[in-house]
Amino acid sequence: MIRIANGQGFWGDSVEAPVEQVKRGPIDYLTLDYLAEVTMSIMQKQRSRDPRLGYARDFVEMLGRVLPELAARNIKVIANAGGVNPEACRAAVEDIIRKNGFAGRFKIGVVAGDDIMGRLNEFISAGMEMKNLDTGAPLSSVVNRVQSANVYLGAAPVAAALGQGATIVITGRVTDTGVALAPMIHEFGWAADDWDRLAAGTVAGHTVECGAQSTGGNCLIDWESIPNLADVGYPIIEANPDGTFVITKHAGTGGRVTVAGVKEQLVYEMGDPKSYITPDVVADFTTIHLEQDGENRVRFSGIRGRPATEFYKVSVSYSAGFKAVGSLVYAWPDAYRKAENAARILRERLDRLGLRFDAVLIEFVGANACHGPLAGTPPADLAEVGLRFGVRSENKAHVERFTKEIAPLVLNGPPTVTGFAGGRPKVEEIVAYWPALIPKSAVQPKISVTET
Repeated sequence: MIRIANGQGFWGDSVEAPVEQVKRGPIDYLTLDYLAEVTMSIMQKQRSRDPRLGYARDFVEMLGRVLPELAARNIKVIANAGGVNPEACRAAVEDIIRKNGFAGRFKIGVVAGDDIMGRLNEFISAGMEMKNLDTGAPLSSVVNRVQSANVYLGAAPVAAALGQGATIVITGRVTDTGVALAPMIHEFGWAADDWDRLAAGTVAGHTVECGAQSTGGNCLIDWESIPNLADVGYPIIEANPDGTFVITKHAGTGGRVTVAGVKEQLVYEMGDPKSYITPDVVADFTTIHLEQDGENRVRFSGIRGRPATEFYKVSVSYSAGFKAVGSLVYAWPDAYRKAENAARILRERLDRLGLRFDAVLIEFVGANACHGPLAGTPPADLAEVGLRFGVRSENKAHVERFTKEIAPLVLNGPPTVTGFAGGRPKVEEIVAYWPALIPKSAVQPKISVTET
């Protein structure tokens, strides 16, 4: 049995969580998932400004805090913190290892080859259309606006890096599930066609990929009774060679691990429950058997899988115009009616100025922002309502002009504006997501292992 602790659900998650996972109990592996679709484009922009950037710098800082424990207890680390620049991330990790006096104690593996931005025209010329999975449009229609393009690699190259002796593995765009599945493949010797066990490891990775969302965070069921979320424990997989596993957390930490809570995480971004497709396997979530195995322990068994497909998924980000969002807060009495009138007045002024937008979004926070348009008349006794007014356009000048029309409403619109939230709105570039497929034969993962 091995214990795999996840300490990061996204880039921006708790910086203390991975440190706590290392220091508060026994683990064999620490995994960290930093990457989301938009994250890659953010990192690409950072690297374009400075070739030394493009990775999750939080990861390097965190490692510096736990190097003594990693070395003393032989804890291995796997993180997709490399983003679009895994070699720069390796250099930063090597530097912090040397500065902390641990030179020669770690072998750093890098899994790359996922970044295909420089090859898009080559692929298109070869007849690979990389059609948008949602719209069917070919990538050629936006290729000149692409900001990042990364293949979702799986667990196999990460397991290979571990097999070459890596104690810290840094990757680019490896699947969220792959960083947790890889230690099981490596430790238990699972074959590339052991579909049921690979599916089990994939389900385990999916269960912990969002951090504390599987241990009581963001939980709907009896949320008020969940103990001590201020000190919530992050999830740990206790994995067995036969593919069964337990989800738990460190003793003494807050939160709660129950069958009901775990089920909420299982349906997160699941799609077709019979066909959860990854580069490693197609997992059948309808075969999962769950049982409470004691306090804060949920056991998984019975998971079945099918052969992986011949394709990798590609995550492409591209420029899609500009947006700006402004807010005003209106106070009682008649807060909703004031906000509604302010929105109408603003729209009329924008029309008179001849401004045209591809989309306009108006929300009334406190009345309908979460649940959609109100049915009937809203309550008259709402204490305050926030008007949130956003526009989107390919024409940046129109969006910029819009940003100058919010503030005047404070004095020349309905009364009782309590604050101009955030000042004048900021014009932001829109980064859109383009999901596509590419044959696995077109992409080769690159694995390298070096000693500090």
